[in-house]
Formats: sequence, C-alpha cells, structure tokens
Amino acid sequence: MSLLLSAIFFGLLISLVRAKFKGRQLMVPEFEWLWLAPVAVAFQILILRSGTDSLVAAGLVISQAFLLLFAWFNRKQSGFSLLTFGLALNLLVITLNGGLMPITPQMVAKLNISSDFWEIGGRLGAGKDIVLPIAQTKLWVLSDRFFLSFPGNLYRVAYSPCDVLIALGVF
Repeated sequence: MSLLLSAIFFGLLISLVRAKFKGRQLMVPEFEWLWLAPVAVAFQILILRSGTDSLVAAGLVISQAFLLLFAWFNRKQSGFSLLTFGLALNLLVITLNGGLMPITPQMVAKLNISSDFWEIGGRLGAGKDIVLPIAQTKLWVLSDRFFLSFPGNLYRVAYSPCDVLIALGVF
C-alpha cells in the first residue's frame, strides 16, 4: 500500500507545483462510475479483517474486479491505461492462485515476519497474501516478489510488477 500512497502523494505534489508554475488551476477530472473505487476499497478492508481464508479470497477477487471496472470505465483519463493494465494483471495472478496474492517464503523472511504467523500454502497473517514456493506459484513473475525497505528497516514491504504499473498510472 505504501507504494500506492507514495504515487498518490508525489503525483499530487508534482501536479500542484506544475500548475502553480504554469499559472494554471489544478482541475479534478470527472470520473465515470466513481462509486466503484471506494466501495471496492471498503469491501477489501472489511473482508480482510473479518473473514475466513476462503471468504477473504473471494472478497479480494470481487474488490479487484470492482477496481478494474472503475479503471476500465475511465481508461481515457491520463494514466488510466497503465492503471487498468496493472489491475488486470493483479486480478489475473490473484485469481490463478486461489484468490490471494502469492508471496515466497524467502520474501516473507525478508519482511522479517515470524514463522509463527505463516505456513506454506496458508494465508500470511490477516493479509491478502498466500505463502507459496515459486514452483507452486502460477505466474510467479507477477507475484509480490520485489522488496522495499525504508531507512532503519522501520517499514518493509513486498510488491509486485503489477503494483508498479498501478502506481505509475496513479502518479
């Protein structure tokens, strides 16, 4: 999530500076089917906190589909082609891996998560990930396989190539 929040923050900051520099007023675009995005995010938050693994998997697929629909309806907006492509790939890899985003045991170790909170083939804590070895992961190349650590290792995050496309589209 931090990758997406960073893209939103820096995209907005650069847009504000650019508008100020060029003497223009920053305009909020008119989105089609805007309600789909907050419904999808709220649904995902609720389902991740209160559901069984199978309910979470189904809920994650549904919320990703809602986000993809929102992006599709707005694909003519700036950045939405990358956003739509990233969301479609995210939905594909999640669906092919049982409704959860695959993450390898090696990446979980990099995140410094205690083995008390996960097992191979199981959901990682209360999140959206399923811990799978590369050999058991469908479309591993699109899974949460990149690692980012902030100074002092206070915050570590795993993310996918799909997340990069989504962040670039949002930016």
